Amino acid sequence: MKNEYSGNTAVSGKFVKNLASYVFVALLLGVAVGHYFPEKGIELDFLGTAFLYVIEPFIQPVIFLTIILGLSGVGSLKKVRSISIKTIVYFLMITTLAILIGVVSAWFIEPGKIDKSHFKTIEVPAETASLTFNEHWYDFLLLNRPLILLLVAILLGILLNFSSKRAFLVTKLQRITTFLYQLLLYLFYLVPIAAFGGMAYTVSRFGIDSLLPLGKLLATIYITMAFFIFAILGLILRYYKISLWKFLRYIKEELLIVFGTSSSRTAFPLIVAKLEKAGCSKAVVGLCIPLGYSFNLTGASIFLPVCTLFTAQLFNIPLSFDDIVTIVLVIIITSKVASGVPGSGFIALTITFTTLHKFPVEALALLFSVDKFMNEARTITNFIGNAAAAIVISKVEKDFIPNPEVDLSIT
Repeated sequence: MKNEYSGNTAVSGKFVKNLASYVFVALLLGVAVGHYFPEKGIELDFLGTAFLYVIEPFIQPVIFLTIILGLSGVGSLKKVRSISIKTIVYFLMITTLAILIGVVSAWFIEPGKIDKSHFKTIEVPAETASLTFNEHWYDFLLLNRPLILLLVAILLGILLNFSSKRAFLVTKLQRITTFLYQLLLYLFYLVPIAAFGGMAYTVSRFGIDSLLPLGKLLATIYITMAFFIFAILGLILRYYKISLWKFLRYIKEELLIVFGTSSSRTAFPLIVAKLEKAGCSKAVVGLCIPLGYSFNLTGASIFLPVCTLFTAQLFNIPLSFDDIVTIVLVIIITSKVASGVPGSGFIALTITFTTLHKFPVEALALLFSVDKFMNEARTITNFIGNAAAAIVISKVEKDFIPNPEVDLSIT
């Protein structure tokens, strides 16, 4: 089947490279404004928030149509079942491994072994202070729109294979998708503005003073996630003859956009086009990337145990082996809450704390003061993990056709 993005690949490639340059400049300007004009920087937060509100209504239909079109050409329920099972199993294995790595890292580095006297009192965010997993788990399921969207799209994609008007419907859907893709390209011109506002607000709101006392925690987060990307994902890709360094260079523009907007969903149509161009199966990409927003959040899977053990160390809360096992099991569930929405990893952390009934809610205020900086690492790790997963599953399915124009192989 013709790739609905094929007519846009060359144009979007140059567009994304230019856009990434603008985002980089915008981030630098945001740092400058936040540092030298903090009062103005605080007022610019609406720029990033407004951009996400504007772009989200268009991202959802693109994800929906991508799944349907990806599955419409499979032609076999057995193939859909094979991709789905392998994808979910891979996600569960890789996120569980990420959680265990987070536990081990925090256990040995001990980021919470610091002097608490340096911390100023920070108010607990009102929207999270009374949140509990037991009372709100059903609400989260209902409000997890990406997951509901995914299930409906999968069903429609499968049914489309058996429709007598399949060719006609696919053509129409491809035209709609192409139109939305072009529209998103124009909206992406707003990304530098969003990145500028978000960075200016962050530097103004928190500044370097809030980073220093929690520097050990931030270092643990970044070191652990870097280890996961370059050691774990690097070895997995190497097993399938893919160079991690070449892959990261290939998606570097998308990474900068994700960093600038603090949301992996903003780069969805761009990474879909990149992965399909590289040789990934359309069906795998259509399933793997959207499903990864709910089930393959490797960044959140590292962030949650590190922050949990940080809190235990900071407040001298003893943890037995059974406690550690309980923490891992709870985080396996709560990590699936952080589904691609900026800052939702912090809500997952709140649910983890209130579910375990062993950690003071006051610690959330302390962690909230630097969550923006941890969120950048979470989002980037989530994004790289999902993109790598699409390649792995395509390889496992023996449905990866290398593009001579995109060299990702180990030389």
